[in-house]
Amino acid sequence: MKEIERKFLVKNLNFLNGVNAQKVFIQQAYLIASNDRSLRIRIKNEKAFLTLKIGTNVLNREEFEYEIPLAEGQELLGFCSQVLTKLRYTLQHQNVVWEIDVFQNELDGLYMAEVELEHEHQLLELPEWVGEEVTHDPQYLNINLIKRL
Repeated sequence: MKEIERKFLVKNLNFLNGVNAQKVFIQQAYLIASNDRSLRIRIKNEKAFLTLKIGTNVLNREEFEYEIPLAEGQELLGFCSQVLTKLRYTLQHQNVVWEIDVFQNELDGLYMAEVELEHEHQLLELPEWVGEEVTHDPQYLNINLIKRL
């Protein structure tokens, strides 16, 4: 399955006031991390997932995600020395689903928005709260953010 995703910094979180957004708590870590592939363990509220991403193009990569039992996900997370935590808000704007990540702990104050697209050249109307695009900036990949913990 292809993942076509763009990432942006978020100016501030004021737009979340009074907005109907779904919220989940995420813990994630990497079991394997290399230049062209990663294997991630992620716990979203009470569900666990293993995700394999393959490719070097951050805009367009192969992604395979599988739900696993929560107890196994927690055990796998325990093998990782660095665990990224964030709150994710999901909302719709102009018929596109946005995921806004509010990072915690050492990354407190970092807010990023992600949007998955149908194709690389899809026109996208940016909400007013969206700031600089960081899709191609490797320092904003979760696999690199975790190194800052």
